[in-house]
Amino acid sequence: MTDDHAVIALCSVGNLGKYFCDELLADGRYPFVVISRQSNKGPFFEERGIDVRSSDYSTASILQILNETNASTLISFNNSLDQTFVTLHGAFLDACRQSKNCKRFIPSEFAGNIDDFPLLPSFFTTSRVPFRTMLEQEHDIEWTITNNGWFMDYFLTQDKTYMPAIPDEFPIDPNNWKACIRGTGDQLQSFTSARDVAKALLALLGAPQWERTTYITGQWATFNEMTKIMEDFYGREMTKTYRSKAEIDRDAALPPTAENEQARYLASVEEMMITGSGACPREKTLRQQGKFFGHLRFSTLEDLLLQTGSTRGQAKDQG
Repeated sequence: MTDDHAVIALCSVGNLGKYFCDELLADGRYPFVVISRQSNKGPFFEERGIDVRSSDYSTASILQILNETNASTLISFNNSLDQTFVTLHGAFLDACRQSKNCKRFIPSEFAGNIDDFPLLPSFFTTSRVPFRTMLEQEHDIEWTITNNGWFMDYFLTQDKTYMPAIPDEFPIDPNNWKACIRGTGDQLQSFTSARDVAKALLALLGAPQWERTTYITGQWATFNEMTKIMEDFYGREMTKTYRSKAEIDRDAALPPTAENEQARYLASVEEMMITGSGACPREKTLRQQGKFFGHLRFSTLEDLLLQTGSTRGQAKDQG
């Protein structure tokens, strides 16, 4: 059962979480509190008058805040790696179990098709995968894992999104007008704007019952197709380089040493691109679109470019 006046607790609000805060404020139905390790609010939260509570992310600390605010749902945006992710989310889940009222939980995931590719990206095998196993044994707390493919915001210049630029990781770099295509670039992917993910999370708050995995997609396309959309919109060809499947496989197989850590991490992300595991399962995604998000229209890349004030034929000058 849902309650339009229920308090929502948000953990580790970073870039995606800021969009969700904006959507909660614009909607106005749900009071919410942000739980943070930072003792100071920061300008984003100060300017919006958002209630921020400091926590060390232990079960006891989270539990105290959940009970003090009478929160009914906890949503995590924490993107930690390895065992840190498992430990933190285990504490969040345990706090929900012990709380008076917080019996719904959305952990941080926001990646690709985990129904068909549960072990990709491979760096999730020491973080998300073991925590999913914990969730599958949970019967007292209702939960859903939400995935959206690739964040469409990475096609935007840095001045138009809360999401940070990741030019080494994401194939298209709009700030420097270049692209590094992985594999053939012809594997189908899912792309969704961060604001649409936030709108979907808001819609899920009002859903009477969740499914174990929830998928959102604004546009299905390949990286080659999305690059062409960018070039056509701005009227300017991108500088392109390529990384082959063999190069990606080589780096994925490197020994797990400190000096190989970054190369192995990047290869694990690239595996999503060349396997197509970054594409949300179409049939399930479309069914859930009707079930949970029928009132929403998710943006295509061209929509997002126009919504954020981009002008056709005017790519950011790289002087």
